[in-house]
Amino acid sequence: MIAYQTESNIQINNHIKVLIVDDHPMTRVGLSLFLSTYSDLELVGEASDAREALRVCERNLPDVVLMDLELPDSDGISATRDIRRQYPSVKVVILTSYQESSLVERALQAGASGYLIKNVSAYNLAGAIRAASQGRPVMAYEATESLKCVVGSREDPGVDLTGRETEVLALMVEGLSNADIAQRLEVSYATVKFHVGGILSKLGVPSRAKAVTLAWQRQLLS
Repeated sequence: MIAYQTESNIQINNHIKVLIVDDHPMTRVGLSLFLSTYSDLELVGEASDAREALRVCERNLPDVVLMDLELPDSDGISATRDIRRQYPSVKVVILTSYQESSLVERALQAGASGYLIKNVSAYNLAGAIRAASQGRPVMAYEATESLKCVVGSREDPGVDLTGRETEVLALMVEGLSNADIAQRLEVSYATVKFHVGGILSKLGVPSRAKAVTLAWQRQLLS
């Protein structure tokens, strides 16, 4: 499973636009100062609630949103769902103190690209923002461990994935497109599309995003 991304395995692109959504002013100040220390991370707005977050997204269209779970007018999961629905190109990374598996699952189902705990180091947070901007999912170790607690009580789908399907799913989790997967595996685009269809069918999910979420939840690639 993908954990924190580091600068050694993430390509650094210039000016990743970041929006901070948190109702605590001091948290926003701290995150703003953190972003200012990285030349490729650009703060384009702050929001203290969900409505303001949507307004900033409309005005500045960030690449990545750092989203707290507790907001005065809504919650971070609902806000994530709204942002992803209205601005599909925007990636949302949950940044919270809560580690409960139910919250992690709901956040991923809402379209979050990652789930981080607020004790994350500045180095790892920077890497996570870069990973999210490139479509690569990121999970805190604590969040991954909390999901493991519910795995044993559920039926484990995906056990009948073929070796090639498992390979393709691993690359999907890395955030690669069908074209990128085809290039990596040196097969045709149509072949990759066929395997992706098989993966979705066997996992019983309607989309690539849901397949990636399920791979996290069930630890299918561990």
